[in-house]
Amino acid sequence: MIFKTIIEPFRIKTVEKIRMTTPEEREGFLQAAHFNPFLLHSSEVIIDLLTDSGTSAMSSEQWAGIMRGDESYAGASSWLRMEKAVQDLTGCPYVMPTHQGRAAEHLLYSRIGGPGKYFISNTHFDTTRANIEFSGATAIDIPIAENRDPALIHPFKGNLDTRLLQEKIAELGAQNIAAVILTVTNNSGGGQPVSMANARETADICKQHGILLILDACRIAENAWFIKHREPGFEQKSYRDIARDMCALADGCVMSAKKDALVNMGGFLALRHLDLALQCRTVLIITEGYSTYGGLSGRDMEAIAIGLGEIFEPDYLHYRIKSTEYLCENLHALGIPVMRPAGGHAVYIDARKFYPSIPLDQYPGQAVVCDLYRIGGIRCCEIGSVMFGKYDANGQLIPAPMDLVRLAIPRRVYTQSHIDYVIEAFAELAKKRDKTTGYRITWEPPFLRHFTARFEEV
Repeated sequence: MIFKTIIEPFRIKTVEKIRMTTPEEREGFLQAAHFNPFLLHSSEVIIDLLTDSGTSAMSSEQWAGIMRGDESYAGASSWLRMEKAVQDLTGCPYVMPTHQGRAAEHLLYSRIGGPGKYFISNTHFDTTRANIEFSGATAIDIPIAENRDPALIHPFKGNLDTRLLQEKIAELGAQNIAAVILTVTNNSGGGQPVSMANARETADICKQHGILLILDACRIAENAWFIKHREPGFEQKSYRDIARDMCALADGCVMSAKKDALVNMGGFLALRHLDLALQCRTVLIITEGYSTYGGLSGRDMEAIAIGLGEIFEPDYLHYRIKSTEYLCENLHALGIPVMRPAGGHAVYIDARKFYPSIPLDQYPGQAVVCDLYRIGGIRCCEIGSVMFGKYDANGQLIPAPMDLVRLAIPRRVYTQSHIDYVIEAFAELAKKRDKTTGYRITWEPPFLRHFTARFEEV
């Protein structure tokens, strides 16, 4: 018998109190935060869907591992367990621990980037793009065309457009392309998965032209679920083996362990080539810490080693993907324009369709973010023209290809009743679509403006 109810495949041992704020309180909090949810205090939030990064609930086994953490400066046993777990997953012999994914990105992309260099991806995420552009290089996104249509049903909307990749190589010159980065799942592209066939074709093109292929593997277990259930030929393979097969295609892997390793802090860079690894390891020691702990404590490394095993458990992945799908399909049933099919870690709202009356230069995604917090105390994140928009020579906004709002679901944190509350909040929000306004930016930094920018209502 197949039950309709999705139950969490775990029991809850510890709880954290949630403060149930009022609409009047939330309006004050929002104004004090300059209408930017990143500037809200966590105590002012009822349900926090800002990110799935570092927000997981760790298991009893991970907490037990924390107590075993070896804090030796060099060659700690906790490091050896983490190194083995990463090598087993990625097949890369050279592993560098970092405090999170963006530190691993900095180690690598600052070494191989620089002025005149290009990075090509199915879609760069915000910190990836910032690390690349900070080096002076240029980041280019070439997802498949289907990715640009949130309503279109396609099993692997996160794929990289390999025809465009060939064209870009011919246009820019292989020697000027620092790396091709395949992000699985494609976070900025709606959390959509990448097929094994697309990864293999991308790898073949990179090998043909002598270009590095780097896998951003922070959600590789979730991506493996989609391959097993959607791509012919993988039905009998384990999720771990599917992930290993994909890692084997790449010259290296970058991972924020704060996602699919189920920890609150940590990451790594894993490489196949010794010469590049030695360059990155030197910078690791200067900026993060010694090569066998990087930016991590021993207890962090223990938790990562355990999490890299737990993430591939079939019961967990079924619950994870189906819970996200539950939110997506219930919002769709309400008439809320969502990215379909559901991704693995988040549900994405098409803000342009939700608020069609708001001009793009008044950031409809930011309006959705603020209004959802007002109505239900739910914090989420704009992934659109605030995060990725640029200005032309006249200071006019060049909008992002899409204006999405991401509802990122922390792992093993919220129950189905929390998700039902989110659905009810959207039902109320939909009734007030004609009463909302757009926003303008009153202050912004030169990089990663969405974290600290200030807004006012138009």
